[in-house]
Amino acid sequence: MKVYGAQICIDCRNYKAIQTARGFEAEYIDITESTQNMREFLELRDTEPVFAPVRERHSIGIPLFVREDGAKTLDIDEALAWLGQPPVREEEIAERYFICEGGCQ
Repeated sequence: MKVYGAQICIDCRNYKAIQTARGFEAEYIDITESTQNMREFLELRDTEPVFAPVRERHSIGIPLFVREDGAKTLDIDEALAWLGQPPVREEEIAERYFICEGGCQ
């Protein structure tokens, strides 16, 4: 499996932490590491149907998981199932989103 992501993405960092903790192998491609990696990802993002909702929201769409047969998903639990891994457990999430309610400054 290939995984497209970036260090600046909390979901990508959480995926990497899970991969490290569980010890399974997958090729991780940091899209910010080179223009070639970015071009490769953007070609997928601009043409693949899995990204339609992402494009509508003007989001990025990482992490992207690509199975060896070419299947693609943005769902980590689906990708983990491809590898025979169980879904993400709550305690495996290393970083949480900070939700600011009531006027953060």
